Amino acid sequence: MASDPSTSPSNVGAIEVSLAQGLEHTQDEWEKAAAAVLRKSRKLADDAPDTDVWALLATTTLDGISVAPLGTPTLSAGLPDGGLPGQAPFTRGSTAARELEGWDIRAWFTDPDAERTARDVVTDLENGVNSLWLSVGTGAVPIDALATILEPVFVDLAAIVLDAPGESLAAATALAAVIEDKGVTAAPGTSFGADPIGEALRGTAEPDFDALIEVARLAQRLGVRAITVDATAAHDAGASDAQELAYSLGSGVTYLRILVEAGFSVDEAAALIDFRYAATDEQFPTIAKLRAARRLWNRVAELSGVTTADAGQHQHAVTSRPMMAKYDPYVNMLRTTVAAFAAGVGGAASVTVLPFDEPLGLPEPFGRRIARNTSSLLISESHVAAVSDPAGGAHGVEKLTDDLARAAWALFGEIDETTSLESALDLIGSWIRTTVSERALDVAKRKRPITGVSEFPNLHEELPERRPYARAVEVHRYGGEFEALRDDRAASPVFLASMGPVSAFTARGTFAANLFAAGGIDTVVAGPTEGVADVVTAYDEAGRPAVVALVGNDKAYDAWGADLVTALRDAGATHVIVAGKADLGADADAAAGLDALAFLRATREKLTA
Repeated sequence: MASDPSTSPSNVGAIEVSLAQGLEHTQDEWEKAAAAVLRKSRKLADDAPDTDVWALLATTTLDGISVAPLGTPTLSAGLPDGGLPGQAPFTRGSTAARELEGWDIRAWFTDPDAERTARDVVTDLENGVNSLWLSVGTGAVPIDALATILEPVFVDLAAIVLDAPGESLAAATALAAVIEDKGVTAAPGTSFGADPIGEALRGTAEPDFDALIEVARLAQRLGVRAITVDATAAHDAGASDAQELAYSLGSGVTYLRILVEAGFSVDEAAALIDFRYAATDEQFPTIAKLRAARRLWNRVAELSGVTTADAGQHQHAVTSRPMMAKYDPYVNMLRTTVAAFAAGVGGAASVTVLPFDEPLGLPEPFGRRIARNTSSLLISESHVAAVSDPAGGAHGVEKLTDDLARAAWALFGEIDETTSLESALDLIGSWIRTTVSERALDVAKRKRPITGVSEFPNLHEELPERRPYARAVEVHRYGGEFEALRDDRAASPVFLASMGPVSAFTARGTFAANLFAAGGIDTVVAGPTEGVADVVTAYDEAGRPAVVALVGNDKAYDAWGADLVTALRDAGATHVIVAGKADLGADADAAAGLDALAFLRATREKLTA
């Protein structure tokens, strides 16, 4: 049979096929569909224009950046060209070669037990880890144990990165001796990790810039990096994304100036610096932050006269400590997976996934295995690293990258105008305190929910036991205030006065039970009831707790809610709460949008009154 010439291989190019055929929609159609949904939920007035959906559905970051609900070409129109991977301004990546091998999987070690650390190092390197990040010095990995720990390590293949607050010169000298004794060239990415400004921000050590210069000279002799601008110092204190970026630029510029004044050329100085950023489970802001960081540092390099490829920022991303939770710690695996995905998509050269049990104490082998396998899965099974800058060209990501870069550059300008390191850190600290307060209110109102902590807590869970840190990193965890309530669990429960059959009280009963559990308060439920007498009987059987909460539907509230409030008070209740909003003469109500922390603290006071 003769083939149809229109479909023969030689004519395939003539076929016009649209993969979006039948799927094309206009912006007006989207606005109309979105408006219809919002009107059904009473969030948009019937007579309001459909275009109001943009404002209603937009979100605003802690930096005041508005993020549109839908990426459209108008968002990215006129934005600066991000170039190609490996080319200035490096927005799309500092190198064009990463997709051939994925990112560098970097494991973190801080255990002062040198034998355990030595075993963990070998296990990690034999099972997918490419490089080592060692916290060394007092309370961490002993500096004098570095030679023993690294004895089986091929340091020409696996990069070693140090973190030694107040002891950077001693640590660098020890690592240099290991490298020289092995008679090899250190692997690319090796860094002595000195960061006196970060230490000052964390309050772990006074900045010693003389030691920094000595570390830089030693690093230059060995062909490794000397300085890590650790922006997680700002992030761990509670900084926003733009503040974290601005802080990193201020620190990086300060180090450039110090090294140039010490006799290094600006190109030599730039080659000695790398950067560390936090990656959170807010994937798009993390992607945009890493892209913006490279663009910003390239601009700094241009203005400073850097002429080499070191204008391309070398990035190490580590999953955020503040986003982690002590309670329901296994959820941290999900958080770090999203964060690692964002770090990889954002173009980080190295990625550290912190073990899920990091908030509990020194990580155990199971946590370490899951951490390293997270990156391995993303690279080898999900193929996230198969394409350079996969988010590049997405209108929303390009717009957010640009907005973050501009916001951070403006803040950096303010830092650069300060007259001393102390005044610069004071300025940054004031920004962070404001951000911490704003974020804390969002967390308290559960606008920023924390799964397993402020939402869906498991009050009766048994936490895994871990050895304590000898040198803990000061971290402002987002769920810290809720965790403090859980740490001091209430001795008495709240009685849930359930009204009607299970179907009538389940919704508000579940809401109330989860809310109280988030504050370390247990609950006792009356169960299905048919009226006031049934609830009061269950209340008596429960031991008459001081605090009760009515949970039922609107129909039950209207029919016998007020009578139940009176009866419970007569039976001994001293504080009556209504789940939802209903005027029943109760002492308080609990509905979506309330300041949960304030409510829980007030409730706990009533429980102990």
